Amino acid sequence: MASLAPASSLAEDPVILQVFTEARSTVVASHRLKRYLEEAGCSAELVFGPKPNADLVFRPAGYKTTNTPVLRAVNRDGQDPVPVWVTRKTAGVSSLAQLQGRDVSLIAGSDPVGGSLALEALAEHGVEPARGQRYEAGDFSSALGLLLHNNTHAAVSELGLVTPFLENQGLAVTWQGQPVTGAGWYEVPPQAEPDAGIADCLMALSKLKRNDDRQIFQIFPEWVSGFAAPESQPNKETSR
Repeated sequence: MASLAPASSLAEDPVILQVFTEARSTVVASHRLKRYLEEAGCSAELVFGPKPNADLVFRPAGYKTTNTPVLRAVNRDGQDPVPVWVTRKTAGVSSLAQLQGRDVSLIAGSDPVGGSLALEALAEHGVEPARGQRYEAGDFSSALGLLLHNNTHAAVSELGLVTPFLENQGLAVTWQGQPVTGAGWYEVPPQAEPDAGIADCLMALSKLKRNDDRQIFQIFPEWVSGFAAPESQPNKETSR
């Protein structure tokens, strides 16, 4: 007759982490993230498609929900992302209205930080670039490169990401939007206190930094530098 193994020897089910990503390939990042989590004491299964019974879900900026993320995705300043329009200082562009009829560079994809919010800001100033005036780059660095090589007159960026390059590249922030909330890890369903396995994974994710392993962060938006508790480091005031 079969006997039951002692409870202490039974392996716990892994925490299922679901990531909504626009990355074309997730193989390398998935492997490295899983290894990092295991070394940090988090037994996890990573999925990038539909998974109805996921425990933790990463959702991008602009996600509409009444729930609070258990970990916020933050930029290099530890803040929610802030979309900006960047121009060359020598171009003499002091307002978005002056971009009428000029070429601009955006970021391909659905993340509002790299596109839709910046376009809305232009529209508020009566500027609506035609299809041939909108260059869609694969990432923020490429969008900035189009600006620096005089292919466009303005580029979308994220404040924390671009600030270190403003002075040495002769750039200026012409428009600065409001912080965008919603990006981060959500617990499904929300619980007052996560179970031990989920708590271990949250602790591991909170210590994960882009500068420590950039390959892992290929599955997250480019502006994401790490993850922080929802109540930590409140945003500084920004204005349009």
